[in-house]
Amino acid sequence: MSKSAKTIRPRERDTIIQALSAGVVPRLGLAHIQVGRSAEIAAMLRDIDRIADSGAAVRFVIGEYGAGKTFFASIVRLIALERKCVTMHADLSPNRRIHASGGQARALYSEAVNNMATRNKPEGGALQSVIERLVTDAAKEAGERNVPVEGVIDGKLGPVTQFAGGYDFATVLKAYWRGSEESNDALKQCAIRWLRGEYSTKTEAKKDLGVRTIIDDENVYDSLKSLACLVKVAGYAGLLVMFDEMANIYKLQNSQARKQNYEQLLDIVNDSLQGTTSGIGFIMCGTPEFLLDTRRGLFSYEALQSRLAENTFASGGLVDLSGPVIRLQSLTPEDLLVLLGNIRMVFASGDPSKYLVPDEALTAFMGHCDRKIGEAYFRTPRSTVKAFVHMLSVLEQNPGTRWEDLLDQIPIAPDAPDVSVDADGNGDGDELTSLRLNS
Repeated sequence: MSKSAKTIRPRERDTIIQALSAGVVPRLGLAHIQVGRSAEIAAMLRDIDRIADSGAAVRFVIGEYGAGKTFFASIVRLIALERKCVTMHADLSPNRRIHASGGQARALYSEAVNNMATRNKPEGGALQSVIERLVTDAAKEAGERNVPVEGVIDGKLGPVTQFAGGYDFATVLKAYWRGSEESNDALKQCAIRWLRGEYSTKTEAKKDLGVRTIIDDENVYDSLKSLACLVKVAGYAGLLVMFDEMANIYKLQNSQARKQNYEQLLDIVNDSLQGTTSGIGFIMCGTPEFLLDTRRGLFSYEALQSRLAENTFASGGLVDLSGPVIRLQSLTPEDLLVLLGNIRMVFASGDPSKYLVPDEALTAFMGHCDRKIGEAYFRTPRSTVKAFVHMLSVLEQNPGTRWEDLLDQIPIAPDAPDVSVDADGNGDGDELTSLRLNS
Protein backbone atom coordinates (compact mmCIF):
# COMPACT_ATOMS: atom_id res chain seq x y z
CA MET A 1 0.00 0.00 0.00
CA SER A 2 1.14 3.52 -0.79
CA LYS A 3 2.08 5.49 2.28
CA SER A 4 2.16 8.87 0.58
CA ALA A 5 0.11 11.25 2.71
CA LYS A 6 -2.20 13.88 1.28
CA THR A 7 -4.27 15.92 3.70
CA ILE A 8 -8.01 15.51 3.20
CA ARG A 9 -10.13 18.37 4.41
CA PRO A 10 -12.80 17.53 7.02
CA ARG A 11 -15.64 18.61 4.74
CA GLU A 12 -14.42 16.38 1.91
CA ARG A 13 -13.82 13.51 4.31
CA ASP A 14 -17.32 13.68 5.79
CA THR A 15 -18.98 14.08 2.39
CA ILE A 16 -17.17 11.06 0.95
CA ILE A 17 -17.92 8.83 3.93
CA GLN A 18 -21.60 9.80 4.16
CA ALA A 19 -22.16 9.29 0.44
CA LEU A 20 -20.35 5.95 0.19
CA SER A 21 -22.15 4.73 3.30
CA ALA A 22 -25.44 5.36 1.51
CA GLY A 23 -24.23 3.81 -1.75
CA VAL A 24 -24.24 7.07 -3.72
CA VAL A 25 -21.52 9.14 -5.39
CA PRO A 26 -20.05 11.98 -3.28
CA ARG A 27 -20.14 15.46 -4.80
CA LEU A 28 -16.76 16.38 -3.32
CA GLY A 29 -13.37 14.70 -3.12
CA LEU A 30 -13.76 12.17 -5.94
CA ALA A 31 -10.05 12.42 -6.74
CA HIS A 32 -9.28 10.85 -3.35
CA ILE A 33 -11.00 7.59 -4.25
CA GLN A 34 -10.78 7.32 -8.05
CA VAL A 35 -9.24 4.10 -9.41
CA GLY A 36 -8.90 2.59 -12.88
CA ARG A 37 -10.83 3.71 -16.00
CA SER A 38 -7.75 5.46 -17.42
CA ALA A 39 -8.53 4.62 -21.07
CA GLU A 40 -12.16 5.67 -20.73
CA ILE A 41 -11.24 8.94 -19.04
CA ALA A 42 -8.67 9.64 -21.76
CA ALA A 43 -11.42 9.21 -24.36
CA MET A 44 -13.66 11.64 -22.49
CA LEU A 45 -10.80 14.15 -22.29
CA ARG A 46 -10.65 14.10 -26.08
CA ASP A 47 -14.39 14.77 -26.16
CA ILE A 48 -14.02 17.73 -23.81
CA ASP A 49 -11.25 19.14 -25.99
CA ARG A 50 -13.48 18.73 -29.04
CA ILE A 51 -16.32 20.60 -27.31
CA ALA A 52 -13.92 23.40 -26.37
CA ASP A 53 -12.85 23.54 -30.02
CA SER A 54 -16.47 24.29 -31.04
CA GLY A 55 -17.21 20.66 -31.79
CA ALA A 56 -19.81 18.31 -30.30
CA ALA A 57 -19.81 14.93 -28.58
CA VAL A 58 -22.27 12.30 -27.40
CA ARG A 59 -21.51 9.28 -25.22
CA PHE A 60 -23.63 6.49 -23.81
CA VAL A 61 -21.86 5.14 -20.71
CA ILE A 62 -23.09 1.57 -20.26
CA GLY A 63 -22.54 -0.61 -17.21
CA GLU A 64 -24.30 -2.94 -14.81
CA TYR A 65 -26.02 -1.67 -11.68
CA GLY A 66 -23.34 -0.68 -9.20
CA ALA A 67 -20.54 -0.80 -11.79
CA GLY A 68 -19.61 2.86 -11.30
CA LYS A 69 -21.39 4.71 -14.14
CA THR A 70 -22.41 7.67 -11.98
CA PHE A 71 -18.98 7.83 -10.38
CA PHE A 72 -17.31 7.81 -13.79
CA ALA A 73 -19.60 10.56 -15.10
CA SER A 74 -18.93 12.63 -11.98
CA ILE A 75 -15.17 12.34 -12.50
CA VAL A 76 -15.60 13.49 -16.11
CA ARG A 77 -17.77 16.38 -14.90
CA LEU A 78 -15.03 17.57 -12.55
CA ILE A 79 -12.45 17.33 -15.33
CA ALA A 80 -14.74 19.37 -17.61
CA LEU A 81 -15.03 22.05 -14.93
CA GLU A 82 -11.26 22.21 -14.65
CA ARG A 83 -11.10 22.63 -18.44
CA LYS A 84 -13.35 25.72 -18.10
CA CYS A 85 -16.50 24.04 -19.33
CA VAL A 86 -19.94 24.56 -17.82
CA THR A 87 -21.72 21.35 -16.80
CA MET A 88 -25.34 20.41 -16.25
CA HIS A 89 -26.65 17.13 -14.91
CA ALA A 90 -29.93 15.48 -13.96
CA ASP A 91 -31.30 12.01 -13.27
CA LEU A 92 -34.16 10.71 -15.35
CA SER A 93 -37.17 9.45 -13.40
CA PRO A 94 -40.84 8.69 -14.08
CA ASN A 95 -41.39 12.46 -13.86
CA ARG A 96 -38.32 13.52 -15.87
CA ARG A 97 -37.75 12.40 -19.46
CA ILE A 98 -35.95 13.44 -22.64
CA HIS A 99 -39.28 13.79 -24.47
CA ALA A 100 -42.80 14.13 -23.07
CA SER A 101 -46.04 16.05 -23.39
CA GLY A 102 -47.04 16.37 -19.74
CA GLY A 103 -44.22 18.52 -18.41
CA GLN A 104 -41.72 15.71 -17.76
CA ALA A 105 -39.19 16.97 -20.34
CA ARG A 106 -39.37 20.50 -18.97
CA ALA A 107 -38.87 19.06 -15.47
CA LEU A 108 -35.69 17.32 -16.67
CA TYR A 109 -34.44 20.56 -18.22
CA SER A 110 -35.19 22.56 -15.06
CA GLU A 111 -33.39 20.05 -12.88
CA ALA A 112 -30.36 20.13 -15.17
CA VAL A 113 -30.27 23.94 -15.19
CA ASN A 114 -30.55 24.07 -11.41
CA ASN A 115 -27.48 21.81 -11.32
CA MET A 116 -25.53 24.02 -13.75
CA ALA A 117 -21.96 24.27 -12.46
CA THR A 118 -18.74 26.14 -13.19
CA ARG A 119 -15.28 25.80 -11.73
CA ASN A 120 -16.09 28.58 -9.24
CA LYS A 121 -19.52 27.11 -8.42
CA PRO A 122 -19.00 23.34 -8.70
CA GLU A 123 -22.03 22.41 -6.60
CA GLY A 124 -24.60 23.96 -8.94
CA GLY A 125 -26.70 27.08 -9.18
CA ALA A 126 -24.30 28.71 -11.65
CA LEU A 127 -26.77 30.01 -14.26
CA GLN A 128 -26.85 33.53 -12.86
CA SER A 129 -23.06 33.58 -12.57
CA VAL A 130 -22.74 32.71 -16.26
CA ILE A 131 -25.10 35.52 -17.25
CA GLU A 132 -23.38 37.98 -14.92
CA ARG A 133 -20.06 37.17 -16.58
CA LEU A 134 -21.59 37.95 -19.97
CA VAL A 135 -23.02 41.26 -18.74
CA THR A 136 -19.82 42.27 -16.94
CA ASP A 137 -17.62 41.47 -19.94
CA ALA A 138 -19.97 43.41 -22.22
CA ALA A 139 -19.84 46.47 -19.95
CA LYS A 140 -16.05 46.27 -19.79
CA GLU A 141 -15.75 45.95 -23.57
CA ALA A 142 -18.14 48.86 -24.11
CA GLY A 143 -16.04 51.02 -21.80
CA GLU A 144 -12.83 50.12 -23.61
CA ARG A 145 -14.33 50.84 -27.04
CA ASN A 146 -16.36 53.84 -25.82
CA VAL A 147 -19.57 52.47 -27.33
CA PRO A 148 -23.04 51.81 -25.83
CA VAL A 149 -23.28 48.64 -23.74
CA GLU A 150 -26.52 47.68 -25.48
CA GLY A 151 -24.73 47.45 -28.82
CA VAL A 152 -22.09 45.15 -27.36
CA ILE A 153 -24.78 42.98 -25.72
CA ASP A 154 -26.62 42.72 -29.05
CA GLY A 155 -23.40 41.71 -30.79
CA LYS A 156 -22.61 39.03 -28.23
CA LEU A 157 -26.13 37.61 -28.38
CA GLY A 158 -26.21 37.53 -32.17
CA PRO A 159 -25.11 33.86 -32.40
CA VAL A 160 -27.83 32.84 -29.93
CA THR A 161 -30.56 34.21 -32.22
CA GLN A 162 -29.53 31.75 -34.95
CA PHE A 163 -31.07 28.82 -33.05
CA ALA A 164 -34.71 27.80 -33.07
CA GLY A 165 -36.29 29.90 -30.33
CA GLY A 166 -33.02 31.77 -29.97
CA TYR A 167 -34.54 35.20 -30.57
CA ASP A 168 -36.69 34.97 -27.45
CA PHE A 169 -33.75 33.43 -25.61
CA ALA A 170 -31.65 36.48 -26.47
CA THR A 171 -34.53 38.82 -25.58
CA VAL A 172 -34.71 37.31 -22.10
CA LEU A 173 -30.95 37.63 -21.64
CA LYS A 174 -31.19 41.27 -22.68
CA ALA A 175 -34.00 41.75 -20.15
CA TYR A 176 -31.62 40.49 -17.47
CA TRP A 177 -29.07 43.08 -18.60
CA ARG A 178 -31.70 45.84 -18.39
CA GLY A 179 -32.56 44.65 -14.89
CA SER A 180 -28.89 44.98 -13.95
CA GLU A 181 -28.66 48.47 -15.46
CA GLU A 182 -31.84 49.63 -13.71
CA SER A 183 -31.23 47.79 -10.42
CA ASN A 184 -34.49 45.96 -11.12
CA ASP A 185 -34.09 42.68 -9.25
CA ALA A 186 -37.63 41.61 -10.11
CA LEU A 187 -36.88 41.76 -13.84
CA LYS A 188 -33.63 39.85 -13.34
CA GLN A 189 -35.46 37.12 -11.44
CA CYS A 190 -38.11 36.88 -14.14
CA ALA A 191 -35.36 36.33 -16.70
CA ILE A 192 -33.76 33.63 -14.55
CA ARG A 193 -37.15 31.93 -14.07
CA TRP A 194 -37.68 31.85 -17.84
CA LEU A 195 -34.22 30.46 -18.52
CA ARG A 196 -34.78 27.75 -15.90
CA GLY A 197 -37.99 26.68 -17.62
CA GLU A 198 -40.13 27.71 -14.66
CA TYR A 199 -42.82 29.62 -16.58
CA SER A 200 -45.88 27.48 -17.19
CA THR A 201 -47.88 29.88 -19.41
CA LYS A 202 -46.89 32.04 -22.37
CA THR A 203 -49.25 34.76 -21.17
CA GLU A 204 -47.29 35.23 -17.95
CA ALA A 205 -43.97 35.25 -19.83
CA LYS A 206 -45.23 37.88 -22.30
CA LYS A 207 -46.46 40.07 -19.44
CA ASP A 208 -43.17 39.86 -17.51
CA LEU A 209 -40.59 39.72 -20.30
CA GLY A 210 -42.26 40.57 -23.60
CA VAL A 211 -41.59 37.17 -25.18
CA ARG A 212 -44.15 34.94 -26.87
CA THR A 213 -42.64 31.55 -26.01
CA ILE A 214 -41.58 29.61 -22.96
CA ILE A 215 -39.27 26.64 -22.47
CA ASP A 216 -41.55 23.61 -22.48
CA ASP A 217 -41.59 19.96 -23.49
CA GLU A 218 -41.48 20.85 -27.19
CA ASN A 219 -38.23 22.82 -27.20
CA VAL A 220 -36.00 21.39 -24.47
CA TYR A 221 -33.27 20.24 -26.86
CA ASP A 222 -33.31 23.57 -28.73
CA SER A 223 -33.04 25.37 -25.39
CA LEU A 224 -30.02 23.28 -24.42
CA LYS A 225 -28.33 24.26 -27.69
CA SER A 226 -29.11 27.92 -27.00
CA LEU A 227 -27.65 27.55 -23.51
CA ALA A 228 -24.49 26.05 -25.02
CA CYS A 229 -24.19 29.11 -27.26
CA LEU A 230 -24.72 31.41 -24.26
CA VAL A 231 -21.96 29.57 -22.39
CA LYS A 232 -19.59 30.10 -25.32
CA VAL A 233 -20.31 33.82 -25.76
CA ALA A 234 -19.93 34.27 -21.99
CA GLY A 235 -16.33 33.10 -22.32
CA TYR A 236 -16.50 29.45 -21.21
CA ALA A 237 -15.10 26.52 -23.17
CA GLY A 238 -18.42 24.77 -23.79
CA LEU A 239 -21.36 22.96 -22.18
CA LEU A 240 -21.37 19.32 -21.01
CA VAL A 241 -24.82 17.85 -20.29
CA MET A 242 -25.10 14.64 -18.26
CA PHE A 243 -28.22 12.52 -17.94
CA ASP A 244 -28.13 9.55 -15.54
CA GLU A 245 -30.60 6.73 -14.89
CA MET A 246 -31.44 6.45 -18.59
CA ALA A 247 -32.98 3.06 -17.85
CA ASN A 248 -36.11 4.99 -16.89
CA ILE A 249 -36.82 5.32 -20.62
CA TYR A 250 -36.41 1.56 -20.99
CA LYS A 251 -38.94 1.09 -18.17
CA LEU A 252 -41.66 3.14 -19.86
CA GLN A 253 -44.64 0.87 -20.39
CA ASN A 254 -45.98 2.86 -23.34
CA SER A 255 -44.20 1.88 -26.56
CA GLN A 256 -45.09 5.19 -28.22
CA ALA A 257 -43.58 7.16 -25.33
CA ARG A 258 -40.38 5.10 -25.59
CA LYS A 259 -40.22 5.65 -29.34
CA GLN A 260 -40.60 9.42 -28.96
CA ASN A 261 -37.78 9.49 -26.42
CA TYR A 262 -35.58 7.43 -28.74
CA GLU A 263 -36.40 9.78 -31.64
CA GLN A 264 -35.18 12.70 -29.52
CA LEU A 265 -32.02 10.77 -28.67
CA LEU A 266 -31.52 10.08 -32.38
CA ASP A 267 -31.64 13.84 -33.07
CA ILE A 268 -28.94 14.38 -30.43
CA VAL A 269 -26.78 11.56 -31.82
CA ASN A 270 -27.15 12.73 -35.42
CA ASP A 271 -26.38 16.36 -34.58
CA SER A 272 -23.29 15.38 -32.60
CA LEU A 273 -21.91 12.86 -35.09
CA GLN A 274 -22.62 15.03 -38.13
CA GLY A 275 -21.20 18.19 -36.58
CA THR A 276 -24.37 20.25 -36.90
CA THR A 277 -24.11 21.46 -33.30
CA SER A 278 -21.15 23.06 -31.60
CA GLY A 279 -19.82 23.64 -28.12
CA ILE A 280 -22.03 21.00 -26.51
CA GLY A 281 -21.58 17.41 -25.35
CA PHE A 282 -23.89 14.80 -23.87
CA ILE A 283 -23.09 11.93 -21.51
CA MET A 284 -25.93 9.50 -20.83
CA CYS A 285 -25.60 6.62 -18.38
CA GLY A 286 -27.60 3.42 -18.59
CA THR A 287 -27.58 -0.34 -18.15
CA PRO A 288 -26.76 -2.93 -20.84
CA GLU A 289 -30.48 -3.73 -21.13
CA PHE A 290 -31.24 -0.09 -21.87
CA LEU A 291 -28.82 -0.27 -24.79
CA LEU A 292 -29.07 -3.81 -26.12
CA ASP A 293 -32.66 -4.95 -25.60
CA THR A 294 -34.09 -5.22 -29.13
CA ARG A 295 -37.64 -5.11 -27.78
CA ARG A 296 -37.55 -2.07 -25.48
CA GLY A 297 -34.00 -0.71 -25.43
CA LEU A 298 -32.13 1.67 -27.73
CA PHE A 299 -31.52 -1.21 -30.12
CA SER A 300 -35.28 -1.56 -30.60
CA TYR A 301 -35.03 1.63 -32.65
CA GLU A 302 -33.27 0.60 -35.86
CA ALA A 303 -31.68 3.98 -36.63
CA LEU A 304 -30.13 4.15 -33.17
CA GLN A 305 -28.95 0.55 -33.35
CA SER A 306 -27.03 1.24 -36.56
CA ARG A 307 -25.35 4.31 -35.06
CA LEU A 308 -24.55 2.78 -31.68
CA ALA A 309 -23.44 -0.68 -32.78
CA GLU A 310 -19.97 -1.52 -31.52
CA ASN A 311 -16.95 -2.05 -33.73
CA THR A 312 -16.97 -5.74 -34.69
CA PHE A 313 -13.16 -5.76 -34.71
CA ALA A 314 -13.07 -4.72 -31.03
CA SER A 315 -13.24 -8.20 -29.55
CA GLY A 316 -11.00 -10.61 -27.74
CA GLY A 317 -9.76 -7.97 -25.32
CA LEU A 318 -9.48 -5.22 -27.97
CA VAL A 319 -11.37 -1.99 -27.37
CA ASP A 320 -12.51 0.93 -29.51
CA LEU A 321 -13.46 4.04 -27.56
CA SER A 322 -14.00 6.26 -30.58
CA GLY A 323 -17.69 5.38 -30.99
CA PRO A 324 -20.63 6.83 -29.03
CA VAL A 325 -20.82 3.87 -26.62
CA ILE A 326 -18.42 3.39 -23.72
CA ARG A 327 -18.86 0.00 -22.07
CA LEU A 328 -17.38 0.36 -18.60
CA GLN A 329 -15.01 -2.51 -18.05
CA SER A 330 -15.32 -4.25 -14.71
CA LEU A 331 -12.95 -3.25 -11.96
CA THR A 332 -10.28 -5.86 -11.33
CA PRO A 333 -9.62 -7.24 -7.84
CA GLU A 334 -6.42 -5.16 -7.89
CA ASP A 335 -8.46 -2.02 -8.64
CA LEU A 336 -10.80 -2.78 -5.76
CA LEU A 337 -7.89 -3.34 -3.39
CA VAL A 338 -6.60 0.14 -4.29
CA LEU A 339 -10.11 1.57 -3.83
CA LEU A 340 -10.43 0.07 -0.35
CA GLY A 341 -7.01 1.48 0.48
CA ASN A 342 -8.16 4.91 -0.69
CA ILE A 343 -11.26 4.72 1.49
CA ARG A 344 -9.10 3.75 4.45
CA MET A 345 -6.97 6.82 3.71
CA VAL A 346 -10.08 9.04 3.65
CA PHE A 347 -11.10 7.80 7.10
CA ALA A 348 -7.59 8.66 8.28
CA SER A 349 -7.87 12.17 6.76
CA GLY A 350 -4.81 11.45 4.66
CA ASP A 351 -2.57 10.41 7.59
CA PRO A 352 -1.36 6.78 7.33
CA SER A 353 -0.55 6.76 11.05
CA LYS A 354 -4.32 6.95 11.72
CA TYR A 355 -5.33 3.90 9.69
CA LEU A 356 -8.20 2.03 11.36
CA VAL A 357 -7.14 -1.33 9.88
CA PRO A 358 -3.85 -2.81 8.60
CA ASP A 359 -3.17 -3.95 5.05
CA GLU A 360 -4.10 -7.54 5.83
CA ALA A 361 -7.62 -6.40 6.76
CA LEU A 362 -8.18 -5.24 3.18
CA THR A 363 -7.31 -8.58 1.64
CA ALA A 364 -9.26 -10.41 4.33
CA PHE A 365 -12.31 -8.25 3.65
CA MET A 366 -12.09 -8.95 -0.08
CA GLY A 367 -11.83 -12.66 0.65
CA HIS A 368 -14.95 -12.43 2.80
CA CYS A 369 -16.85 -10.70 -0.02
CA ASP A 370 -15.68 -13.25 -2.56
CA ARG A 371 -17.02 -16.07 -0.41
CA LYS A 372 -20.35 -14.28 0.09
CA ILE A 373 -21.22 -13.05 -3.42
CA GLY A 374 -18.51 -14.30 -5.78
CA GLU A 375 -17.08 -12.15 -8.57
CA ALA A 376 -19.82 -9.52 -8.15
CA TYR A 377 -17.83 -8.10 -5.25
CA PHE A 378 -15.39 -6.41 -7.62
CA ARG A 379 -17.36 -6.29 -10.87
CA THR A 380 -20.18 -4.23 -9.33
CA PRO A 381 -18.48 -2.90 -6.21
CA ARG A 382 -21.15 -0.66 -4.70
CA SER A 383 -22.31 -3.17 -2.07
CA THR A 384 -18.70 -4.07 -1.25
CA VAL A 385 -17.76 -0.42 -0.75
CA LYS A 386 -20.83 0.24 1.42
CA ALA A 387 -20.02 -2.72 3.65
CA PHE A 388 -16.39 -1.66 4.01
CA VAL A 389 -17.38 1.90 4.95
CA HIS A 390 -19.83 0.54 7.51
CA MET A 391 -17.13 -1.62 9.04
CA LEU A 392 -14.67 1.28 9.29
CA SER A 393 -17.39 3.48 10.79
CA VAL A 394 -18.00 0.97 13.56
CA LEU A 395 -14.27 0.67 14.23
CA GLU A 396 -13.91 4.44 14.36
CA GLN A 397 -16.79 4.93 16.78
CA ASN A 398 -15.98 1.96 18.99
CA PRO A 399 -12.29 2.17 19.95
CA GLY A 400 -10.81 -1.17 20.95
CA THR A 401 -13.02 -3.20 18.61
CA ARG A 402 -11.06 -5.76 16.57
CA TRP A 403 -11.69 -5.81 12.82
CA GLU A 404 -11.32 -9.60 12.85
CA ASP A 405 -14.36 -9.85 15.14
CA LEU A 406 -16.49 -7.77 12.76
CA LEU A 407 -15.56 -9.46 9.53
CA ASP A 408 -17.88 -12.46 9.69
CA GLN A 409 -20.77 -10.29 10.89
CA ILE A 410 -20.78 -8.11 7.77
CA PRO A 411 -23.92 -8.76 5.68
CA ILE A 412 -23.31 -8.27 1.97
CA ALA A 413 -25.37 -9.02 -1.12
CA PRO A 414 -24.92 -8.28 -4.81
CA ASP A 415 -26.45 -5.12 -6.19
CA ALA A 416 -30.00 -5.50 -7.42
CA PRO A 417 -31.58 -3.25 -10.04
CA ASP A 418 -34.30 -0.80 -9.12
CA VAL A 419 -37.62 -2.49 -9.80
CA SER A 420 -39.79 0.59 -9.32
CA VAL A 421 -42.61 0.92 -11.83
CA ASP A 422 -42.88 4.05 -13.91
CA ALA A 423 -45.84 6.38 -13.68
CA ASP A 424 -46.94 5.95 -17.28
CA GLY A 425 -50.23 4.17 -17.12
CA ASN A 426 -50.77 3.61 -20.82
CA GLY A 427 -49.30 0.19 -21.26
CA ASP A 428 -48.86 -1.74 -24.45
CA GLY A 429 -48.52 -5.23 -23.04
CA ASP A 430 -44.78 -4.99 -22.42
CA GLU A 431 -45.24 -5.00 -18.67
CA LEU A 432 -45.64 -8.78 -18.65
CA THR A 433 -42.32 -9.47 -20.35
CA SER A 434 -40.47 -9.40 -17.03
CA LEU A 435 -43.03 -11.36 -15.02
CA ARG A 436 -41.39 -13.79 -12.59
CA LEU A 437 -43.21 -16.55 -10.71
CA ASN A 438 -41.91 -17.62 -7.33
CA SER A 439 -42.72 -21.09 -6.08
